[in-house]
Amino acid sequence: MIKDISIGRYFPGRSVLHSLDARIKILVVFAMIVMLFICKNFYSLGLMSLVVFFLILISRVPLLTIIKSLKPLVFIVLFTAVLNLFYTQGSNILFEYKIFKISDKGLYTAIFMSARIILLVTVSSLLTYTTTPTSLTDALEKLLSPLKVFKIEVHTIAMMMTLALRFIPTLIEEIDRIMNAQKARGADWESGSLVSRAKALVPILVPLFISSFRRAYELAFAMECRCYTGGKGRTRMKQMKMRWPDFLTLVFTGLLMTAVIGLNFSFAGVI
Repeated sequence: MIKDISIGRYFPGRSVLHSLDARIKILVVFAMIVMLFICKNFYSLGLMSLVVFFLILISRVPLLTIIKSLKPLVFIVLFTAVLNLFYTQGSNILFEYKIFKISDKGLYTAIFMSARIILLVTVSSLLTYTTTPTSLTDALEKLLSPLKVFKIEVHTIAMMMTLALRFIPTLIEEIDRIMNAQKARGADWESGSLVSRAKALVPILVPLFISSFRRAYELAFAMECRCYTGGKGRTRMKQMKMRWPDFLTLVFTGLLMTAVIGLNFSFAGVI
């Protein structure tokens, strides 16, 4: 399951999403996250599901890869679904056993919240799937540039965020390598009490922290050797330019948000 986590990975391609300006993609992803949170019924959530599925198709990222990336979230989705299933009360009881009651509203809420979590993760993952780390850094710096008025080092913040995102796949590979090495030495994380399982994680966490600090030191040393001094006076080989597909994407996002809000009002009170 560790290998299935694909957050921060970039899939090279020539799709429409790959060619969009990184600034536009960040704004669109942020807007879609907001839209997913303001969805109040299955009509608006269904519309968002269709849009996300359409984005997956035009991104040309393998659907199997998207599905595998959701496997680590199975526990979170199931836990959220169970909580909403039993703690959301409704008038129509579908199942009852002692203190456990499942109503129609609880069932609908459990499905609704699970679908929302899956769509949130998928939308966020599409950003890193179709955007290079360099483009993300430049886009974040451009979008946060108004903060320079308050003497905030925007470039440093953008660089830190992008490096953290970039090293997620590297750390995942490191965890998998350490776990395989510990298994070869007879380590067991599946049997015993909760305390013993927690103690068994120490041989994984210690070398992981050591490896992370070593990588951070090597990266800082490499940047220093290349005379990296931050954003001041820094030039870029590729300049960001808005093109007509970017403007069309903004228009489509605005229309989508209008449609979601309209569906919320049109079917107010409907799950």
